[in-house]
Amino acid sequence: MRILHTADWHLGKTLKGQSLLDDQRFILDEIFDIIDENKPDALLIAGDIYDRAIPPADAVDLFDETLNKLAEKNLPTLIIAGNHDSATRLNFGSNLFAKQKIFIAAKIADESAQVVLEDKFGEIYFSLVPYFEAGEIRDKFFDDDSERLTSNDANKFYVDLARQKIPVGKRSVALAHVFLTGGVESESERKFVGGAENVDAQIFSDYNYVALGHLHRPQKISAENIRYAGSPLKYSFDEYNHKKSVTLVELDAAGNVTTKPIPLKPLHDVRIVEGNIYQLMQMPRSDDYICARLTSREGALNVQDKLANFPQLLKVEFLLPQEFSTGESSNPNAGGSTLDYFADFYLEQTKEPLSDDYREAMRVLLATLARDDREA
Repeated sequence: MRILHTADWHLGKTLKGQSLLDDQRFILDEIFDIIDENKPDALLIAGDIYDRAIPPADAVDLFDETLNKLAEKNLPTLIIAGNHDSATRLNFGSNLFAKQKIFIAAKIADESAQVVLEDKFGEIYFSLVPYFEAGEIRDKFFDDDSERLTSNDANKFYVDLARQKIPVGKRSVALAHVFLTGGVESESERKFVGGAENVDAQIFSDYNYVALGHLHRPQKISAENIRYAGSPLKYSFDEYNHKKSVTLVELDAAGNVTTKPIPLKPLHDVRIVEGNIYQLMQMPRSDDYICARLTSREGALNVQDKLANFPQLLKVEFLLPQEFSTGESSNPNAGGSTLDYFADFYLEQTKEPLSDDYREAMRVLLATLARDDREA
């Protein structure tokens, strides 16, 4: 069986206030091209369909269009809820969708959701494990006197429940939205406190393939057959070096698995450019989403206007050495100081250079503020 593993679509996501809906529509069209070219037997979406529990209407419309296209292709599609999704909203219409071979598991149930598909070698059992809080398992399956469950305990319980429905010797695939211990996080993922949400990959060891969602970097965890597909787009600037893809999975008669990442090319890339303002102004025009890291404050006022070659400039950062308490840096290679930055600001506003008297007064003020801050 050939399976296309995707995850973390985050429909309705914005990047520093920039709507990414057009980018998401573009990348979904690309995924449909991949489906047409590779002809998978099933599509998996491992959670975080939407970016928030109450998604914007245009994001819902895009998902609706996508489901209709999948139904027209008669492609079995298996979907679970992620931690960004509202289980109640995503579950709406799931019984009706199942008649179109679109299977949605948004909530935990007395009997965990199971989908059985067939290839020429026989049946393959798919366990659908949506995201849930450990307390939900305790409330549903245990009495009030039971001990508090960890996330690992809760997921192990639910996975064991799913395994009870899989006949011995049958091939099986798990679809889950969890944070497995050892995974590499990104800024755009919703963070959990400490390690409370960590889940051990060992609980999935009886599955031939584990299709994971939640982490945005494509990666394997402990074994080749336990994988995060990653998000189809870069959703934060710390993902600038990610190689986004979907994962094509081949499952043979014995349950052996081979995986192949299929790269995705976005409508706009997410990039970081670095240098002083004059160097950045000389760079070629780009419509990518840009974070500009400035190595000097010299001339760095009205950055947005000066970097017209980057019309999608979404973020500006300054990379400067640590400044001393006087507000001036002793580093001869420093790109500037607080005092230099004020001088640039003064020049920009008054069209006159900062006089020596004003400069000295500002230096004394900065030194006083730094001393007061140390003594506070």
